[in-house]
Amino acid sequence: MTLPAAASDAHRVRGGDINEAWYVKLDGRDAFVKTRRDPGQGEYALEAEGLRWLAEPGALRVPAVIEVGESYLALEWVPGGQLSLQGAEELGRGLAAVHGAGSPCFGDPGFGRRLGVEVRIGSLRLPNEPAEDWPSFYARQRLLPVARIAHERDALSAAGLGMAERVCERLPELAGPPEPPARLHGDLWNGNIHIDSDGRAWLVDPSAYGGHREIDLAMLRLFGTPSKRVFAAYEEAAPLADGWEERVELWQLLPLLVHAALFSGTYGYAFERRVARYLG
Repeated sequence: MTLPAAASDAHRVRGGDINEAWYVKLDGRDAFVKTRRDPGQGEYALEAEGLRWLAEPGALRVPAVIEVGESYLALEWVPGGQLSLQGAEELGRGLAAVHGAGSPCFGDPGFGRRLGVEVRIGSLRLPNEPAEDWPSFYARQRLLPVARIAHERDALSAAGLGMAERVCERLPELAGPPEPPARLHGDLWNGNIHIDSDGRAWLVDPSAYGGHREIDLAMLRLFGTPSKRVFAAYEEAAPLADGWEERVELWQLLPLLVHAALFSGTYGYAFERRVARYLG
């Protein structure tokens, strides 16, 4: 564990399954620091670039990056609260606007190549090379690599790995109408939306890349949603393509595999149950 050299008044705070979370004073400012022993090279620099990329459209609040080190990331401190109705509506509309700001490709929008770092979801390092279409990217750069990691860690059965391979073959027919690459948070579960003391949402802990906007929304439905009003406001701002309801569990296959690879438990079985509906 490493904190910035100038940090003072440091104490642990809640947050994170992989990193330690700290409150510190940094050059007179309240700051949030995430750190852990032996992080991947360039991991925090990549996250900082993702935060800046999500902040560019000016549609949602994103903590300002204060300082980045090889073993820590220091961000603006944002006191916590509970999501208000106005905050839920702003989150839905703002997320639609962030997605709509787009990405130059499916995959790495450029800062990963510049830093020489692959994208991470949790502690998993994943390929992020650009792809011409979403089904190819989702299969080759997300589902198959994570399924193989989960299988190697005995968190996904051989049958489950085979099911992942089969659903990837069917993705061109399952993925819905083609859409341009959206600007994704990339790990948008409820815990990665921080609510401030005014009841408004901030995006934190991204694994940002260019992808299909439905995958952010599907993950936000998986582990407890902040508010149904978020999705209603999103739909009002940027209606989803027909059949999106049938694709929710298709996009949820990725976070289930990620959780299987990271935490084992019953996530592998949950993946197998959900993927079966897409195999005909």
